[in-house]
Order: sequence, then structure tokens, then C-alpha cells
Amino acid sequence: MFNKLISSQKKFFHTGVTRSYDFRIKALDSLQKSILKFESSIYKALEKDLNKSAAETYLTEIGIALNEISFHKRHLKKWMKIKKVKSSLAQFPGKNYIYSEPYGLVLIIAPWNYPFHLCLLPLIGAISSGNTVVIKPSEHSAQSSSVIAEIISSTFKSEYISVVQGSVDESTALLEENFDYIFFTGSTQVGRIVMGAASKNLTPLTLELGGKSPVIIDSSANISLAAKKVAFGKIINAGQTCVAPDYLLIEESIEKQFITQFETAVNKFFFEDKSKDAMVRIVNKKHYNRLKNLLKDGDIVFGGKFNDDENFIEPTLIKNVTLKSAIMKEEIFGPLLPIITYSNIEEAIEYVRNFNKPLSLYIFSQSKENIDRILKNCSFGGGCINDVLMQLTNPNLPFGGIGSSGFGSYHGKKSFDTFTHYKSIFKQSGFFDMPLRYPPYSENKLKLIKKILK
Repeated sequence: MFNKLISSQKKFFHTGVTRSYDFRIKALDSLQKSILKFESSIYKALEKDLNKSAAETYLTEIGIALNEISFHKRHLKKWMKIKKVKSSLAQFPGKNYIYSEPYGLVLIIAPWNYPFHLCLLPLIGAISSGNTVVIKPSEHSAQSSSVIAEIISSTFKSEYISVVQGSVDESTALLEENFDYIFFTGSTQVGRIVMGAASKNLTPLTLELGGKSPVIIDSSANISLAAKKVAFGKIINAGQTCVAPDYLLIEESIEKQFITQFETAVNKFFFEDKSKDAMVRIVNKKHYNRLKNLLKDGDIVFGGKFNDDENFIEPTLIKNVTLKSAIMKEEIFGPLLPIITYSNIEEAIEYVRNFNKPLSLYIFSQSKENIDRILKNCSFGGGCINDVLMQLTNPNLPFGGIGSSGFGSYHGKKSFDTFTHYKSIFKQSGFFDMPLRYPPYSENKLKLIKKILK
């Protein structure tokens, strides 16, 4: 289905044009200008797809992409330099170098929840690294996917960067092609399919998945601030975020106080407007109905209202859930937050260990001892202390999962690394040769070899 496109991109890559610094910088400049040119179209698309406000769109989609481009432009020349490394005694008098080279043809499969952010950030890394790119945006955010296609087609030649729109059939057909690298963001279930397809050609890949990201709050925390930040983490994109707080582990003595402060925070965010017109909607009926069914688990202590006509569910706190509850068996990916109490920090740590390693973990505490115990005993992709989501905002922090929440990472320099093969080169003198390595091997030679290689 895509033979012609794949062939043209591989041919263009092998011209060597994309490898130069000037070409990469110009491509980043062009993408930056195009994002600004289509800014109003991006706002409209996300409003139609998710009811996302202009402010939230800039905060979580456009602004992050523009910041990432600026970061790459500032550092690209340094990243591309040939790196000289120390030689070993066995290599005397030779020299050692590390060359960075692009993988070649890259496939980026992007999700619907942050259709621009999660498409453009890996794209920026692929451009910086000198690759050609095929992008497959999600069919569930159709308006955004159309704008992405328009941005790319109006900015780059199709043999360099191209967008393929469609659904499962198109994604399946693309995965049958022989790419040099695959970057996938989405569910663990689909991630397994992508990894299986990549294995047929031994294609390296990055999987950015998700999981049940916990929030742990102890009695030393600033409860009102913790409640406000956790509410923010659940309201942004209506909780349809791979690093959103998924469930709350809270010391039992402060549970009631947290619930009160959470309600206060939500009402302040929406100016006491219970219709919450400014909040993002659930992307489609399938996900909306799934979340509605999860409302049946436990006891609702705040929120719980919904609107079938608008795919709207308000931020909701749910008590009295167990590991057997449906809401605790899957990543929620919505504005619902189950509350589980604990009496000591070891109990909370043990609860986290009942699940696969999450993409994120959040700690609210002023206890250095509790923070250290959680960090040392819980394995997760990344996270925050006394905040949520903000680990995503710094290009100096690599972002990625571990175990079933994914592998590989990106953002900033790590994006350049992800789409780059580092080629190790040893250069020996053409006039000098070390006879020690050649047979025949005497006892004296062996002694010398041992001294050199120890």
C-alpha cells in the first residue's frame, strides 16, 4: 500500500541531504514558522476534537512544541559534533571517535489525547537527528490529524516528511513496511502489536505507553496545595493523559481534609460553574461509556455527574475501592480518582508494588525519610515531589517508561539520542603496528598482554 512512499523517502535519505547541520536547522525553522502560521487552526481543531480551550491548547500542545524546537536549535551543533574519546593502551598509538548518524526512515505513530504535542515532539527529534519521517496521527482526533497533515504537506516535501491518515488498516499496512526506527505512543495493548511487528524486521523502537500512576500523600504534606495540584492533574485534558494521577494513596488521618480541599480547588478552577463548560470532553462514546461504567465502583464522595450528549464527566473522587475493583484493573484515562487510605508508608509502597511499573509516580510530603523510601523502593518512569505532570516541561529531563509502561525516552537531548545511531570508530596509524597481538604467542607475550589488558 505504501511502497511508493517508503521507496521515495529511503531514496531521499540516501542522497545525504538530511545529514547536514544547515538542512536540519532550516527544517526546524520551517516547522516552527508553520506551527505559528497554523496556530489558529490548531486551536479550532482541538476545540472540535476535545473541547480544549485555547489556553490549555497552548499550555499542553503548542507551547511545549515551540519550546522543544528552540532547545534543539540552541544545542544541535554541539550534539552533532564528532566526539573524541580516550584510547586504551592496547590501541596505541591510535585514536577513538564516536560519530552520530541518523537511523534513516522513521515511523511515528501518535495518539489522540495530545495529538500535536505527542506527534511534534518525536518529530522534532527525528528532524534534528537527520532522518526522513512518516507520521501516522490518530483517527480519533480527526480534526487535529487533518491540521497536522496540512502543516506537514505545506512545509516539507513528501519524500522528506509525510503524513498518512486513516485507521487500523493504514497503521497495520505501515507496520508491515521495513522502517529503520519506530516511535509509538499509545496503549500497552497496541504497544505489544507494534513491538511484534517491529520484531519481524528487527527494527529498533521506542514505546511510550502508560499505566496506573499513583499519588502518595502523607500527613506532613501541605494538604490544600496537594489537593489543588492533584485536581489540576485530573482536570487537564479531562485526565486523558498518560501521566495523569491514576489513583490516590493517602494517609488515613488526612483523607477527609483532602476531599474538602479537592472540592474547593475544583470549584475555584471553574468559578463555581457546575456545568464546567471549559473542561475537555471525553474523546468518543467508547471511552465515555467505559468511564461511566467505572463510576459504579466504590462510593462517590465528590463529583460523579455526567452528560451523555456532550461526553462530559466531571472530576470525581471515589472511595471504598479494592484491588479487585474494575477501576483498579486498568489505566483510568479520565477524570476519575479512586482514594485508598494507608496507615504507614510501607503499606503504601506495597500497594504500588501490586501493579506493573507505572509511567509516573507523585509524592506529596515534607518528610525526607518517606520521600527517600518511596524513591528507593518503587520503580517508575519518572515523576514529581510535591507536584504533578511538571516533569514533562523541562527538555533537560528525559521522559519515558519502564517495563509495561514503555521503554526508551525522549525530550531535549534524549530525543536526538533516540533517533541517532552512535557509530564507534577506531583510527590506527598507517605506519606503526603493534606486533604483540599476532601469533605465535610465547609465554613472555602472554605476560605482556596480561599487563596491558588488566
